[in-house]
Amino acid sequence: MNHRANSDVSNAPHASRADVEFPERVHLLGAGGAGVSGVGRILAARGARITGHDRAPSQIYDAMRELDLPLELGPSTADSLPKDTQLVVRSAAVGVDDPQVVEALRLGIPVLKYAEVLPRLAPASRFLAVAGTHGKTTASWMLWHALDGIAEQLGAPLPGALVGGICRRLRTNALAGGDGGWFCAEACEYDRTFLNLRPRGAIVTNVEEDHLDCYGSLANIERAFACFVDEVASDGLVVLGRDVPETVELGGPSVCIWRLGRELEVDLLGEERGAFRFRLRGPGWATPPIQLRVPGHFNVENAALALALAIGLAARTSGVEPASICAAAAAGLARFEGVHRRFEPWGSASGVDVIHDYAHHPTEVRVTIEAALRAFPGQPLHVLFQPHQHSRTSRFLTEFADSLRAAHRVVISDVYGARVHIDGEEYAGAPELVLELARRNVDALEGGDTAVSVEHLLSGLPERATALVLGAGDIEHVRDPLLDALQTRDGRVMTPR
Repeated sequence: MNHRANSDVSNAPHASRADVEFPERVHLLGAGGAGVSGVGRILAARGARITGHDRAPSQIYDAMRELDLPLELGPSTADSLPKDTQLVVRSAAVGVDDPQVVEALRLGIPVLKYAEVLPRLAPASRFLAVAGTHGKTTASWMLWHALDGIAEQLGAPLPGALVGGICRRLRTNALAGGDGGWFCAEACEYDRTFLNLRPRGAIVTNVEEDHLDCYGSLANIERAFACFVDEVASDGLVVLGRDVPETVELGGPSVCIWRLGRELEVDLLGEERGAFRFRLRGPGWATPPIQLRVPGHFNVENAALALALAIGLAARTSGVEPASICAAAAAGLARFEGVHRRFEPWGSASGVDVIHDYAHHPTEVRVTIEAALRAFPGQPLHVLFQPHQHSRTSRFLTEFADSLRAAHRVVISDVYGARVHIDGEEYAGAPELVLELARRNVDALEGGDTAVSVEHLLSGLPERATALVLGAGDIEHVRDPLLDALQTRDGRVMTPR
């Protein structure tokens, strides 16, 4: 196995960035967030002294503490700001009225949002961005693996990354990378933050209605993605998913664009429990067969987009013949084992296979259910779904019901109100969604809070079944109670997966 890819980020070699400099002492606000924590990991690996603060504990916060960084937890006060701070990096959830932000500005200390820091982590000539309504987290790590395979073959520097989800194989969401290596970043469209980036290469997986609280319409979303494509360097490469609207492509007339189904073609070669084997063909090149370790046809498309960008850019910049690059990229991507909270196997107990996925949009719910049915053929599928935001539930009520109807039984928990202050009059929750499912003759019930929802899920599980836990909120915290209950239900021992 590639020893370079398994090195912990805290032990990665320092990478000098002559044209991208940060001060020595950086303070993080919202240190338990995926983006800000990744910035901290990368800067710490490059030699910066990192301090941080968060109001509430989280899995990512605990992981940051494992790096022996001085972090604080609790209410924010002006005294929490270290006196020697030279730069404050804050998450979007930390407002300008935060006491530490106010104190930093009073002292003349620069305060930057995560979105402003992200493009400064690597030179634009080596910066790669992955955007899209769905799949960008997985596609970002697939891109990193493909580039890592190429770098290993060529003896090139380790690529860096900052992604919104934890790579299961690497056990981190951020890698500093080596000096001169490519840098892969997940580019979030929410609040148009991805328009801060000026990448050399980019992927757009797909474009659908979402985040309508800040966009208002699909037309505005498409325009934002077109602007994102337009920011890619003229000597770079953009790779588009099969269903990306043509209006997005028109945003980058001066850059080379490859589209799946046009310049790029996928040959499906087989399937094993929902995980596909395929080959990708591009302009003048083709990969060897690749067996994915993650299920779902949508992951074939994610992988194809990642491979195409890695191969296309490497072929241009390395001078190595395409066949060798294709083989190296394929070997790297074949090592990808998935992302935390993306079709993540939680375990198997009492004849029940338990899977968790971050799906919180109707399309994501639908394709995840399809993948579960293929991965566990012949087993009844029982779903516990936690809707994410009342406004999203209201806007996509019928679409959610249609996406869930393939399940044998559905438990709907209370809505996770991540941004309840923006929901306004658009309000729907578990009762409304259960009613929509009943109209489709789906066995569905309202679960209540997460603890009670788990009890409802357990009460209907047969001896052999698949339990799929869906949602982007705190539903992931039901893992241990659910598995413990299954383990003790009939005295059988849980088998980790």
